[in-house]
Amino acid sequence: MAGHIGIVACSAEGAALCYTTICAEGAQMMGRFAHPEITLHTFPFNEYMNYIEAGEWEGVAGLMLASALKVASAGAEFIVCPDNTIHQAFDLVIGKSPVPWIHIVGEVASEAKHRGCRRIGLMGTHFLMEGPVYVDKLAAVNIECCIPNIDDRKRINDIIFDELIGGIFLSESRSFFQSVIQRFEKDNCDAVILGCTEIPLLITEKDSPLPLLDSTRLLARAALRRAK
Repeated sequence: MAGHIGIVACSAEGAALCYTTICAEGAQMMGRFAHPEITLHTFPFNEYMNYIEAGEWEGVAGLMLASALKVASAGAEFIVCPDNTIHQAFDLVIGKSPVPWIHIVGEVASEAKHRGCRRIGLMGTHFLMEGPVYVDKLAAVNIECCIPNIDDRKRINDIIFDELIGGIFLSESRSFFQSVIQRFEKDNCDAVILGCTEIPLLITEKDSPLPLLDSTRLLARAALRRAK
């Protein structure tokens, strides 16, 4: 029997992609229809956003920890959280958690190092792009983090919150993301991090002039390896 995975979810589309990736790729690893046991919990998204917009990371951590207690009580042996932005509260959670976590940004940084990247573009919410989470994790493996200009950051953030989180995927938004990736390419980036877990539903490798680091699927695969 494979290990029991707990998912602490935040936004629906990214959490759903993580869940379906575990199930689909679990079958590839473990046999037809097989995948690890999974328990998922999420609070209403607006509860997270009220704390995030106020910069109250202790409140974010409280929601994450409460979800962790719920999935652990259901038997989860470890936890993943398919949301990059709320990992800014990770250090406030991990010491109180009843079970271990896999850090989504740590998995992306590890993969970037494995690929030999030296300079990487980052796309995500403005909280993430302008925050410390990726800068610190990438610096720890000697990789420079590059973010878009202020106008691009605003539009990326608007697309995430006005479209992607609600399951809206528009061709003009895909074209805009491609143009941002092209600017990363001109800025000598080796790859681009899809640092919002919904972005992989809009942009794929075939759409991108640079290699992509899909944080959602990298986290799901790390969970599968640990469970197996």
